[in-house]
Amino acid sequence: MRTPRWQDLPRAAADRHASTKQPGTIAAAADQVTSPDHREQNNMANGEDAGFLPQWRLKTEGVIGPDERLPAGQTLLAGIQHVVAMFGSTAIAPILMGFNPNIAILFSGIGTLIFFLCVRGRVPSYLGSSFAFIAVVIAATGYAGSGPNLNIPVALGGIIAAGALYTVIGLIVQAVGYAWVEKLMPPVVTGAIVAAIGLNLAPVAVKAVSGAALDTWVGLLTVVAVGLVAVRAPGMIGRLPVLIGGLAGYLAYYLGTNVMGLGKPIDFSSVAAASWFGLPAFTAPTFELSAMLLIAPVAIVLVAENLGHIKAIGVMTGRNLDPYIGRAFIGDGIATMLSASGGGTGVTTYAENMGVMAVTKIYSTLIFVVAAVVAILLGFSPKFGALILTIPGPVIGGLTIVVFGLIAATAGRIWVQNKVDFSSSRNLITVGATLTVAAGDLTLKLGGMTLGGIGTATFGCILLYHLLGEGNHEED
Repeated sequence: MRTPRWQDLPRAAADRHASTKQPGTIAAAADQVTSPDHREQNNMANGEDAGFLPQWRLKTEGVIGPDERLPAGQTLLAGIQHVVAMFGSTAIAPILMGFNPNIAILFSGIGTLIFFLCVRGRVPSYLGSSFAFIAVVIAATGYAGSGPNLNIPVALGGIIAAGALYTVIGLIVQAVGYAWVEKLMPPVVTGAIVAAIGLNLAPVAVKAVSGAALDTWVGLLTVVAVGLVAVRAPGMIGRLPVLIGGLAGYLAYYLGTNVMGLGKPIDFSSVAAASWFGLPAFTAPTFELSAMLLIAPVAIVLVAENLGHIKAIGVMTGRNLDPYIGRAFIGDGIATMLSASGGGTGVTTYAENMGVMAVTKIYSTLIFVVAAVVAILLGFSPKFGALILTIPGPVIGGLTIVVFGLIAATAGRIWVQNKVDFSSSRNLITVGATLTVAAGDLTLKLGGMTLGGIGTATFGCILLYHLLGEGNHEED
């Protein structure tokens, strides 16, 4: 039997969630009339701890729920496993933007602890570097694709703006529920926005593997390696395609350059010179209106992503996590703002760690506290950061081809799972115009401000969909 992949989780969640809330059922009616606060009280009445944090009852076998725990040794090992699962993406995303990966990993741990406290320890999740920021950060800073990004402060101000918007959305959701979010951004819109991000990033990925012949072949080998691990590898190995595929590309480049002399060799002198422990070099943000307007709309993507993840986790754990959706948005938003205030990337809940939970059936939120602490310790190791920075450009390029492509392809899954009707002219025009604007990187100038392709596509998609309304000759 094939091990379930993280890509399968949202579909399973949607199917099982829908089966329990068909129109006319008691569950559907209750979901419409019950407020977030009342639903939280109902959860507590059904056996959940009423305190600020769960009591984490000890359990040694079977499914481990969010409010249960393993013995200390097993909890430590389970937490380290989640660090391994998040590492590939959390380390690669900052490199693609020219950020310091040490700082990104450090703030991913801090952000996970913030999220843990905001959801009162009841939503098992890890916060890692968000790929949704890559396109807009590159556009806002003019990053060339290799080495440190000299305009990081400008990007940080924009990421803080996105986190602030995200937090405000969370406060509104906590007060009135999340139905308005789904009305503002139905699946056809969220799918189009997600696809727009992937398509806008495509030129960056292709450029990264378009150097010497060896670079191109190493990049393509990395793509194949990631795919083979994701599709063919068994168990936990199959959960780490970015990490293992990247290692395969790294080895190929090392053999081709350092051993065979076919290109510029990897220089390990910086790794040898770096100390094992020390403070990373933090960066303060600067606030430029144009960059803030360009990057802030990413909050909309994070809302859609986080909402889907929480729904899926709720299905996996058998718990109603709807009362914590607003709290989750707030936690993610605050974590993003704090990360950017010190030079880190924006963060988001990670599907990779959801996949690990699906395999292990260990949903204890305590293991994410352990994972967060381990990540923080790694963030204070300059030698660890120096080693990450030796990853060759072609390897990064190969990884970006896969990752950016998956971002775009995720839109298809959103549309299929939600049965979006593409015989509707409204849907077709909305999606078609959005994808073209994003792929062509259409820049919109408003006075002294500039809105890049992602921002134009995001706002344009939402406005166009609601402007068109329902046609006279078709149903939405």
